[in-house]
Amino acid sequence: MAKTISRGAIVRGKKLDGTKVEIISTPTPETNGKPYQFDPFFTTKGTGKGTGMGLSVVHGIVKSHKGAIIMKSEPGKGTTFEVYLPVSQNNVKITTEAGTELATGNERILLVDDEQTLVDLNRQMLERLGYSVESLTSSIEALEMFKTRSDEFDLVMTDMTMPNLTGEELAGELMKIRTDIPVILCTGFSEQITEEQAKELGIKEFILKPIMMNELAEIVRSVLDGE
Repeated sequence: MAKTISRGAIVRGKKLDGTKVEIISTPTPETNGKPYQFDPFFTTKGTGKGTGMGLSVVHGIVKSHKGAIIMKSEPGKGTTFEVYLPVSQNNVKITTEAGTELATGNERILLVDDEQTLVDLNRQMLERLGYSVESLTSSIEALEMFKTRSDEFDLVMTDMTMPNLTGEELAGELMKIRTDIPVILCTGFSEQITEEQAKELGIKEFILKPIMMNELAEIVRSVLDGE
């Protein structure tokens, strides 16, 4: 649910005019009250069942929009995340904290990540920047789609760690189909492949998670422009 908070309300030391969004989630006793629930790669899930990037990415996006996120938890009763975002009645340009306008575009991007939360977040950022995005959570489905629709995409952005085909393997297969397709590889596990190794394989850029919108805007535009 969402409701407007009073003008000039103070949230975690910030004056905020905006909307409060409450997200109710199920209890997670292992992280209740812990200071590291927003840290990258922290997860209570078993090996191969979670990257620990979801809350970290959400936290980064909320901060980049000059908002705040607060976790309230009571053992055995559940956890509430309160997200505070400023609102504007005017159409505004997308800018960085320094006031620099972000690079935008209207090209078509294929986005692949096996975590639905990260797919949704990255798709929303790309769409805000003006791009048309086709998103999938399966590397196999992405490859099959690309076999019949390769000319519909200007760029592929893929996660590294995925079941079946890794991002590295997927990129290789896509470039066999269309040698000129630019690929951006995203990973939270840099020890699996270095930026130099990725570029030796023909991958145009290498991004470490969590991905911030200003970094995403700059890299996507640079790759599309062939810089």
